[in-house]
Amino acid sequence: MGASGKFALVTGAGTGVGRAVALSLAKAGYSVALAGRRPEPLAAVAAEVNAAGSQAVAVPTDVSKRDSILALFVKVKSSFGRLDLLFNNAGIGAPPVPLEDLPFETWQNVVATNLTGMFLCTQEAIKIMKAQSPRGGRIINNGSISAHAPRPYSVAYTSTKHAVTGLTKSTSLDCRQYDICAGQIDIGNAATPLTERMVDGVLQANFTKSPEPRMEADHVGNAVVYMASLPLDTNVLFMTVMANKMPFVGRG
Repeated sequence: MGASGKFALVTGAGTGVGRAVALSLAKAGYSVALAGRRPEPLAAVAAEVNAAGSQAVAVPTDVSKRDSILALFVKVKSSFGRLDLLFNNAGIGAPPVPLEDLPFETWQNVVATNLTGMFLCTQEAIKIMKAQSPRGGRIINNGSISAHAPRPYSVAYTSTKHAVTGLTKSTSLDCRQYDICAGQIDIGNAATPLTERMVDGVLQANFTKSPEPRMEADHVGNAVVYMASLPLDTNVLFMTVMANKMPFVGRG
């Protein structure tokens, strides 16, 4: 058990933002369940969590599959007995192609992972949190800057991230009665394997390519720890954490 006696679940925990958040939570004393598709990265993060003095449970999970999510939450409940924090982080993108050329199957896969998977994880977390004693908990969704504004050729990712905002608001409203807080962290250009292409250049709103600044993913982990540290009568509904010089605020 972690020093805080609190228990967290992080999806997409094997790399990038998920790994950074899991390690920050571990350093804050949380025991952490790690969910992700690939066992090897999960095992590596679990070893880091253990080295930080907290308990880790690695659960290979495909959040695009309902049965996989149900099995994940059975494992979390049997391992921890309760759940204080869910960080809904798992997500995928699609190849940058014109909107009219995006294959239907690709669209479906992004929606299944980024939106339906997050909804199903939220459902299962609520069931645990409303029934446990002490009651309640916190659900934090990874929204992304794409919850506010698209990049060119990103219709599937952008549409799901806009939908995550609606899921966050609905969860916050529906779950107040159970002492469950729901919030969203919108991340811009964290330095992860998924953003390495930004160093060489990515498409801008005028369809030219330009390099973009990035920030360390650890800052996202620290932000999530702050949100999670609040008492359940207080909530950060939305927070934006971004590389200060990225081209988000302004005209594209």
